[in-house]
Amino acid sequence: MIGYLNGKIKNLRGDYAIIVAGGVGYEVTLSGEAASSLNGKTEGEVYTYLQVKEDGVSLFGFVSPEEKNMFLQLITVSGVGPKMGIAILSQMNINTLATAIATSNVKALTAVKGLGKKTAERIILELRENVGLAQIDSAEGAISAVKSVNDGNDDAVVALLTLGFTRAECTAAIEKAKAMGARTVEEIIMLALKSM
Repeated sequence: MIGYLNGKIKNLRGDYAIIVAGGVGYEVTLSGEAASSLNGKTEGEVYTYLQVKEDGVSLFGFVSPEEKNMFLQLITVSGVGPKMGIAILSQMNINTLATAIATSNVKALTAVKGLGKKTAERIILELRENVGLAQIDSAEGAISAVKSVNDGNDDAVVALLTLGFTRAECTAAIEKAKAMGARTVEEIIMLALKSM
């Protein structure tokens, strides 16, 4: 299994690179962020996933272990293969993707070319509980994503769960925030975070 490459960038075109490590040139299909991180450099590194099939071998590259982990979670979903997984990560960074999953934002997922509504719903259903704090940059990222979702306790709970709090902590903090006068989802989340 090839899990990581560090070497000279021989060729970089779009989402494809040849990385020379130990005298061997590896063809790697890159996520959008991995391609951006290598752009303009003569040397670089990627975290990789090796797919072995009857008709060939493919290597996929990621900018970080977290991005690779998100990819590995995506390909566990029925109907999402490595090519679709890399396509999703080429059009959405992991924070945007994690927030879309945590807030059940089917519309954001179906904006990815080739990703249909049923598959997007399956991704949300199967991965929602697995998306955690490591995949969200900050409270602000979750809050801004939740602004576009309908008001209600459920939205605030999802945003706080995404940040790593337990359901009991979320519920108690939301009740406290509402008692302090919070009305919109954003206000509820901000006051709830202050009380945690």
